[in-house]
Amino acid sequence: MLSSRASRSTLAAAKRIQQQSVRSLGTAKSFHLQSPQNNEETYFDFTEENYERVNRVLRKYPDNYRQAAMIPLLDLAQRQNGGWLPLAAMDKVAQICHVAPVRVYEVASFYTMFNRTPVGKYFLQVCGTTPCMICGSEEIMQTIQDHVGIKNGGTSEDGKFTLLEVECLGACANAPMVQINDDYYECLSKETMIELLDLMKEDKLPPVGKWGSLPMNGQVSCEGPLGKTSLYKVPTPPKVAADRFKEGKVDPASVKKHMAY
Repeated sequence: MLSSRASRSTLAAAKRIQQQSVRSLGTAKSFHLQSPQNNEETYFDFTEENYERVNRVLRKYPDNYRQAAMIPLLDLAQRQNGGWLPLAAMDKVAQICHVAPVRVYEVASFYTMFNRTPVGKYFLQVCGTTPCMICGSEEIMQTIQDHVGIKNGGTSEDGKFTLLEVECLGACANAPMVQINDDYYECLSKETMIELLDLMKEDKLPPVGKWGSLPMNGQVSCEGPLGKTSLYKVPTPPKVAADRFKEGKVDPASVKKHMAY
């Protein structure tokens, strides 16, 4: 057992770690931070409606590959829990996938789509990679900080906004851009960013188009001045046999053979 002096030193070190600011460019702490709302005693379980979704996800995979459902189930848990994953939610996913909890912790701490600390109602992820930076992402970042009163990695006092600078979000043609929760708002300027922030304060964020984005300069998706010049038809995806796992399990050797390993 640790001495009282060692215990105080350990607690002080843990407190210093918790007070460290989150690194920019989408990097969060890779270890668990104990808190009253996120510890071994907190409770999480899927709702009845979400258990139906859980079962639909599991049916996509052979019984002996339940761990393949880990990422979609973590995403489902995060959405149910207000945008972040407590320890209890990761443990529940581990239980469903029949894996050790540490296997789920490894996945959740690796992918930046998973938040292991609470985030605001509007999670603002500003792309700071080269194309966006050249086109003004630093001004967009500063505009958000000034208008909302938070720093990179911080959450507003009312719990409405969380701000994080991240790596490339793949919308380089419409730089600069910000991902707000699931959706992309692109071709930003200081003025249009302030417009979006004011709309979010009133919970009136404009919906995105059918392509999952909303360029704020009036253009359609990433079309240029000549409009659409290719991809006039939506390609037909290959058909997948509904009974491909009818016997419940697959032989890993056969999977490798079909994938030409």
